[in-house]
Amino acid sequence: MVSFNLLFASIALYVVAGVISLLLSSKESIGIALSGVVSTLGGVLGVCASLPVLFGSDAISYQISSPFYFADCMLRLDPLSSLMVFIISLVVIACSIYSLSYMQEYKGKGAWAMGFFMNVFIASMVALVVSENAFYFIVFFEMMSLASYFLVISEQKETSINAGLQYFLIAHAGSVLIMIAFFILYRATGSLNFQDFRTANLSSGMASIVFLLAFFGFGAKAGIISLHSWLPLAHPAAPSNASALMSGVMVKIGIFGIIKVSIDFLGADTPWWGYLVLAFGAVSSVLGVLYALAEHDIKRLLAYHTVENVGIILMGVGVGMVGIATHHPVLATIGLLGGLYHMLNHAVFKGLLFLGAGSIVFRLHTKDMDKMGGLGKLMPYTAIAFLIGTMAISALPPLNGFISEWFIYQSLLTMGRQGDLMMSIGSIIAVVMLALTGALACMCFVKVYGVCFAGAPKSKASTNATEVPIAMLIGTSLLALMCIVLGIGSPWIAPVIKGVAASLVKGGVEVTVSQGVALVPGIAHQAILSAPIIAISLLLLLLIPYALITCFKGQKLKRRHSNDPWACGYGYEQRMSVDAGSFTCTLRAMYAPLYTLREKLDPAGLFTCILLKTTAFAVAIEACFEDHLVSPMTRMLRRMKGGSVLFYGLYLLIALVVLMLIPFYLGVK
Repeated sequence: MVSFNLLFASIALYVVAGVISLLLSSKESIGIALSGVVSTLGGVLGVCASLPVLFGSDAISYQISSPFYFADCMLRLDPLSSLMVFIISLVVIACSIYSLSYMQEYKGKGAWAMGFFMNVFIASMVALVVSENAFYFIVFFEMMSLASYFLVISEQKETSINAGLQYFLIAHAGSVLIMIAFFILYRATGSLNFQDFRTANLSSGMASIVFLLAFFGFGAKAGIISLHSWLPLAHPAAPSNASALMSGVMVKIGIFGIIKVSIDFLGADTPWWGYLVLAFGAVSSVLGVLYALAEHDIKRLLAYHTVENVGIILMGVGVGMVGIATHHPVLATIGLLGGLYHMLNHAVFKGLLFLGAGSIVFRLHTKDMDKMGGLGKLMPYTAIAFLIGTMAISALPPLNGFISEWFIYQSLLTMGRQGDLMMSIGSIIAVVMLALTGALACMCFVKVYGVCFAGAPKSKASTNATEVPIAMLIGTSLLALMCIVLGIGSPWIAPVIKGVAASLVKGGVEVTVSQGVALVPGIAHQAILSAPIIAISLLLLLLIPYALITCFKGQKLKRRHSNDPWACGYGYEQRMSVDAGSFTCTLRAMYAPLYTLREKLDPAGLFTCILLKTTAFAVAIEACFEDHLVSPMTRMLRRMKGGSVLFYGLYLLIALVVLMLIPFYLGVK
């Protein structure tokens, strides 16, 4: 009961913080400070509420009197929902501290409204993951979607409004699919309670329909490939603290929903469900990182990496579902452990990277990486935190991204050893795609860090950049520290995540994931890894160059002065250096079918050419999904928006009739 008291207090504090933002709209500086402190305290209480169940206590339930006779307001803290509360609350703490300084930029631009919707957004996510009733789940899901929509359009620019509209449409298309899935379960059980959904007696065909509806419905929120087009539009449009929450936390609600329905409700007893999840995960990871490589906008790039990492999480979840369906509990546990661990890790390092990108935009007022450069010297603390984030997302040891991806690799290798042809083929293909994803992600963040923080400044804004305020540094530093802790501390953290995974797997087989300071993937002789030993070894290796200099030189090296690079007889200009486009041009040429190139040449006339010596040429790179799938659909929907109330009423009538006829055609008893 203590956990629920802390949880209720956490949600109440978010509500209070939102109200403070509204009441102090005329005194925004005070409102930003008070709201930030209160929401930070709410995050701390949320972390405390989640820990008892995560560390082995039994799941607990609580019922609140409901104003609606048809829906019981049931709440439940089980291992999975506790992990989600922990993830949400941890990122909220960092974002709330960061916002104390960051939101000062929006004074006079609706900072009070952003603060209100931000806290509604957080409170609805926390309430959603503990809801045990389909009606309240959908209510909080819609509150989360609407609050995040208002955050996306908060700057009221044409690009942000268009991004918000696309996000709104895709989010609510997903909501419709989720509602249909829940309606089928309701017709089968006569109840909206999730406890009854777990005992629903559905035929295999009907269960598959529910799974597909839930997978694509929640997949729209998670941003799986083909339903991801809102991500690279919405995340750059939203304020950076909101982007960190949307990418780090909100997309995990989609993963949570897929696990909840397919494993918790339906038991994941059909192998092809797991193979489908695994396939979408593999394709999402590769295409997400390929699209990220082509980007010049730092926030769009990070958004595409969200697609990539959602794919990696789904690969682990898919392996877990295959293990459950084929009655291999060790395989299922290790796969789910990898997926859930990466879900936590991605929330931390992606939140860090979006806050780091926000710090750059805060000082430079541009998201174009080709106008950055040299920020490592001008913003040293931001540079260090961002470097840790880039290493974590690139899965470099001993940071957290490496650990969770290692578990996913081990689950894929375990799946390939089960003697089943389909499992072996799926394992080989998935391992290759995950390895390709890792290599491309590393390349991408070498580009990002090199272009943004190394070299010389490429614009006046980057030349005059200074370090961000202390509150923003504390927010980013907290998440950077967690990247290190979740990596080096993995021998002690992995068993906790394993407990969450094991709660989803029936069979009661004890799976070992750590031995002392080492990690093992359930089967001790298959592999072994020790993140603490790797960390100590790397620190010792860093001392070797200094030791050699001391032994053989005996004195300080003389400072060397370098001249400008040779530029073929021309005067060197900074724009001649490698930029975000030239760094990846060869790779883009290799994967050209995945991109759409739009070229615009504006040739000058003879007179203009002679006098001004100028012409204009531009190339825009777009993902093929957006160009060939999403854009035609958007144009079609725009034509449907005729402005006639009669037509809008007709659309509503058609939708109502379709929803009423669905149960009869489905034949649910």
